Amino acid sequence: MTKFLKKDQLSSNWYEIDAKNAVVGRLATVISKIIRGKNKTTFTPHMDDGDFVVVKNIEQIKFTGNKFQNKKYYRHTGHPGGIKETTPENLAKKKPGEALKLAVKRMLPGGVLGKKQLTKLKIYVGNDHPHSAQNPQVIQLDKLNSKNIIRN
Repeated sequence: MTKFLKKDQLSSNWYEIDAKNAVVGRLATVISKIIRGKNKTTFTPHMDDGDFVVVKNIEQIKFTGNKFQNKKYYRHTGHPGGIKETTPENLAKKKPGEALKLAVKRMLPGGVLGKKQLTKLKIYVGNDHPHSAQNPQVIQLDKLNSKNIIRN
Protein backbone atom coordinates (compact mmCIF):
# COMPACT_ATOMS: atom_id res chain seq x y z
CA MET A 1 0.00 0.00 0.00
CA THR A 2 1.23 3.50 -0.80
CA LYS A 3 2.23 5.54 2.22
CA PHE A 4 0.97 9.13 2.19
CA LEU A 5 2.34 11.93 4.32
CA LYS A 6 0.44 13.47 7.19
CA LYS A 7 0.39 17.22 7.88
CA ASP A 8 2.87 16.96 10.76
CA GLN A 9 5.39 15.14 8.53
CA LEU A 10 5.66 17.93 5.94
CA SER A 11 8.98 19.75 5.68
CA SER A 12 10.13 22.44 3.26
CA ASN A 13 13.59 23.35 2.01
CA TRP A 14 14.72 26.48 0.20
CA TYR A 15 16.36 26.57 -3.24
CA GLU A 16 17.93 29.49 -5.11
CA ILE A 17 18.15 29.75 -8.89
CA ASP A 18 19.99 32.39 -10.90
CA ALA A 19 17.87 33.16 -13.98
CA LYS A 20 20.65 34.90 -15.91
CA ASN A 21 20.36 33.81 -19.58
CA ALA A 22 17.96 30.99 -18.60
CA VAL A 23 15.29 29.79 -21.05
CA VAL A 24 11.84 30.55 -19.61
CA GLY A 25 10.10 27.23 -20.31
CA ARG A 26 12.99 25.08 -19.14
CA LEU A 27 13.36 27.13 -15.97
CA ALA A 28 9.61 26.88 -15.34
CA THR A 29 9.67 23.07 -15.54
CA VAL A 30 12.47 22.84 -12.97
CA ILE A 31 10.67 25.27 -10.65
CA SER A 32 7.26 23.59 -10.96
CA LYS A 33 8.68 20.16 -10.07
CA ILE A 34 10.33 21.58 -6.94
CA ILE A 35 7.28 23.62 -5.88
CA ARG A 36 5.00 20.64 -6.41
CA GLY A 37 7.31 18.32 -4.45
CA LYS A 38 7.86 15.86 -7.29
CA ASN A 39 11.62 15.89 -6.65
CA LYS A 40 11.05 14.18 -3.28
CA THR A 41 10.46 10.50 -2.62
CA THR A 42 7.59 11.48 -0.32
CA PHE A 43 5.50 13.10 -3.10
CA THR A 44 1.83 13.16 -2.20
CA PRO A 45 -0.48 14.48 -4.96
CA HIS A 46 -3.12 16.01 -2.70
CA MET A 47 -0.72 17.68 -0.21
CA ASP A 48 1.50 20.74 -0.46
CA ASP A 49 4.83 19.00 0.16
CA GLY A 50 6.87 21.25 -2.12
CA ASP A 51 9.86 23.44 -1.40
CA PHE A 52 10.40 27.18 -1.68
CA VAL A 53 12.20 28.53 -4.76
CA VAL A 54 13.92 31.93 -4.91
CA VAL A 55 14.64 33.16 -8.46
CA LYS A 56 17.03 36.09 -8.83
CA ASN A 57 18.16 38.17 -11.85
CA ILE A 58 14.73 37.73 -13.44
CA GLU A 59 15.27 40.71 -15.75
CA GLN A 60 17.95 38.71 -17.67
CA ILE A 61 15.68 35.78 -18.58
CA LYS A 62 15.56 34.72 -22.25
CA PHE A 63 13.07 33.35 -24.78
CA THR A 64 14.19 31.18 -27.69
CA GLY A 65 13.47 32.15 -31.29
CA ASN A 66 11.26 35.19 -31.85
CA LYS A 67 8.95 34.45 -28.93
CA PHE A 68 10.02 37.57 -27.05
CA GLN A 69 8.33 39.75 -29.71
CA ASN A 70 5.72 37.38 -31.21
CA LYS A 71 4.28 35.28 -28.37
CA LYS A 72 0.89 36.47 -27.11
CA TYR A 73 -0.51 36.38 -23.59
CA TYR A 74 -4.29 36.80 -23.30
CA ARG A 75 -6.38 37.91 -20.34
CA HIS A 76 -10.00 38.94 -19.99
CA THR A 77 -11.36 41.88 -18.01
CA GLY A 78 -14.69 40.19 -17.40
CA HIS A 79 -16.65 42.65 -19.50
CA PRO A 80 -18.07 41.87 -22.96
CA GLY A 81 -15.35 42.32 -25.58
CA GLY A 82 -12.77 42.73 -22.82
CA ILE A 83 -10.04 40.43 -24.13
CA LYS A 84 -6.58 41.97 -23.82
CA GLU A 85 -3.34 40.70 -25.32
CA THR A 86 0.29 41.49 -24.63
CA THR A 87 3.73 40.19 -25.59
CA PRO A 88 6.58 39.14 -23.28
CA GLU A 89 8.45 42.26 -24.44
CA ASN A 90 5.71 44.57 -23.12
CA LEU A 91 5.19 42.42 -20.04
CA ALA A 92 8.90 42.57 -19.14
CA LYS A 93 8.80 46.38 -19.08
CA LYS A 94 5.95 46.50 -16.54
CA LYS A 95 6.45 43.29 -14.52
CA PRO A 96 9.76 41.49 -15.23
CA GLY A 97 8.85 38.25 -13.47
CA GLU A 98 5.31 37.85 -14.76
CA ALA A 99 6.20 35.71 -17.81
CA LEU A 100 7.96 33.14 -15.61
CA LYS A 101 5.18 33.24 -13.03
CA LEU A 102 2.55 32.56 -15.72
CA ALA A 103 4.60 29.67 -17.12
CA VAL A 104 4.96 28.08 -13.67
CA LYS A 105 1.29 28.71 -12.80
CA ARG A 106 0.15 26.85 -15.90
CA MET A 107 2.29 23.83 -14.95
CA LEU A 108 0.70 23.54 -11.50
CA PRO A 109 -2.70 21.96 -10.78
CA GLY A 110 -5.73 24.20 -11.10
CA GLY A 111 -7.64 25.10 -7.98
CA VAL A 112 -6.80 25.85 -4.37
CA LEU A 113 -3.75 23.55 -4.15
CA GLY A 114 -2.10 25.13 -7.20
CA LYS A 115 -2.64 28.64 -5.84
CA LYS A 116 -1.13 27.66 -2.50
CA GLN A 117 1.88 26.07 -4.19
CA LEU A 118 2.46 29.15 -6.36
CA THR A 119 3.02 31.23 -3.21
CA LYS A 120 6.24 29.24 -2.67
CA LEU A 121 7.78 30.94 -5.73
CA LYS A 122 9.73 34.10 -4.87
CA ILE A 123 10.92 36.22 -7.83
CA TYR A 124 13.40 39.11 -7.50
CA VAL A 125 15.01 41.61 -9.85
CA GLY A 126 18.76 41.81 -9.32
CA ASN A 127 21.12 39.66 -7.32
CA ASP A 128 19.82 40.43 -3.80
CA HIS A 129 16.88 38.84 -2.01
CA PRO A 130 15.63 38.89 1.60
CA HIS A 131 15.68 35.08 2.03
CA SER A 132 19.39 34.60 2.73
CA ALA A 133 18.58 33.70 6.35
CA GLN A 134 16.95 30.47 5.14
CA ASN A 135 20.31 29.34 3.63
CA PRO A 136 18.86 28.28 0.25
CA GLN A 137 20.63 25.57 -1.74
CA VAL A 138 21.88 26.87 -5.09
CA ILE A 139 20.66 25.03 -8.19
CA GLN A 140 22.81 25.56 -11.27
CA LEU A 141 20.66 25.20 -14.38
CA ASP A 142 23.55 24.67 -16.78
CA LYS A 143 24.66 21.62 -14.77
CA LEU A 144 21.20 20.02 -15.15
CA ASN A 145 21.12 20.42 -18.95
CA SER A 146 23.28 22.52 -21.26
CA LYS A 147 20.17 23.69 -23.18
CA ASN A 148 18.78 25.43 -20.09
CA ILE A 149 21.10 28.42 -20.65
CA ILE A 150 21.39 30.48 -23.84
CA ARG A 151 24.99 31.18 -24.76
CA ASN A 152 25.55 34.02 -27.23
